[in-house]
Amino acid sequence: MSRSAHPAGPRHADVLTEGHYTAPPTDLNVLDEKVWAKTVTRNDEGVATVGGIEVTRLAEEFGTPAYFLDEADFRARCRAWADAFGKDADVFYAGKAFLSRAVVKWLHEEGLNLDVCSGGELTTALEAGMPADRIAFHGNNKSQEEIERAVGAGVGRIVLDSFQEIVRVAHTAQRLGTRQRVQIRVTVGVEAHTHEFIATAHEDQKFGIPLAGGQAAEAVRRALRLDGIELIGIHSHIGSQIFDTSGFEVAAHRVVRLLAQIRDEHGVELPEIDLGGGLGIAYTSDDDPREPHDIAKALGEIVTRECEAAKLRTPRISVEPGRAIVGPTAFTLYEVGTIKPLDGLRTYVSVDGGMSDNIRTALYDAEYSVALVSRTSDAAPMLARVVGKHCESGDIVVKDAFLPADLAPGDLIAVPATGAYCRSMASNYNHVLRPPVVAVRDGEARVIVRRETEEDLLRLDVG
Repeated sequence: MSRSAHPAGPRHADVLTEGHYTAPPTDLNVLDEKVWAKTVTRNDEGVATVGGIEVTRLAEEFGTPAYFLDEADFRARCRAWADAFGKDADVFYAGKAFLSRAVVKWLHEEGLNLDVCSGGELTTALEAGMPADRIAFHGNNKSQEEIERAVGAGVGRIVLDSFQEIVRVAHTAQRLGTRQRVQIRVTVGVEAHTHEFIATAHEDQKFGIPLAGGQAAEAVRRALRLDGIELIGIHSHIGSQIFDTSGFEVAAHRVVRLLAQIRDEHGVELPEIDLGGGLGIAYTSDDDPREPHDIAKALGEIVTRECEAAKLRTPRISVEPGRAIVGPTAFTLYEVGTIKPLDGLRTYVSVDGGMSDNIRTALYDAEYSVALVSRTSDAAPMLARVVGKHCESGDIVVKDAFLPADLAPGDLIAVPATGAYCRSMASNYNHVLRPPVVAVRDGEARVIVRRETEEDLLRLDVG
């Protein structure tokens, strides 16, 4: 038996027998539009292109491995989320998925807000020109320095994650002569991951203040008494890679029940509710994510229904899609180095990257797709495992996939849906250099995050 874990971690795994992979696709040359960025296609010679540029040309100019981000697709997804929720709601892009100054600029131009969770993300946002009042500052253990920077910059909201933070933010704001808008993150006892939905015993985590035992209600009571902060709403986050809204329905019910309790005990109706992020994307052809308009409609109906039942005014809704915006817009391009057939098992295909540019497979047992993109092939499919170049047996990029049997060293293969949590979680394991991020649009390509150099590594090593 082998454990096939959910992207959120092993707790969400199903135990499957070996050989649980699906049958090979009918045509290995087809690039499923569900998992690839919008402008990715094959030209007449069979070479994959993005933004009108052949991947072979991109490899020559920028090298491999490299992340290639479809800027037009990214911007279109920003607009789709903004349009879906409209002027009566707020969309905060979750910067932890992937953040750079270029991305901040795109978000600003397309009208989205930005959620950050560290001093580094805050600095990037401000340096790139994101108005501070459109920034939310998150995190379960904000340092005093980070709190002072956020309050001093005038961020639109700080999401409070503990009793200690309530006091720290309030006192910091008072000392700086301002009143900071805040939300309180609550743990609602609901966790939703893809098709698995569990509604009990999930207070055991580092994020948020539990509803259980009246802790969240006590946090609200304390926040309302402090002059340095203005409590504007409640924040809830129930999971990641979610494809349906059943978990949100239970979470909204519990959050609205808290809002009603606040009204009854304090005479205050909080004006906002943040339902967090975690909306899923297609990593493989089997995944079936919902469109932003469908999600917006469903979440709006859920909150409105719960508030009507509690006789509350419907609060302003916020959501935080990060993966759902940037994830599908990028792919990682690799060059094949060695090919090692193992009779009766599979063929190991080694590439010039690995777990340093995509830790998710090793960390979460996450599943990805892969395709030969430098040419087409009529060869029979072979079961392959795409692995990296690191000194680690768990250095797997794609666990089980079908590639053409005539795959050869020097071929280019690409893994789609790597825009989220790949470059942002990349490392220098084995002193391997982190790849660049290249934005492609309308026949032009430009580096937005450059490739690391050995000089970069040595510059940090003081000897």
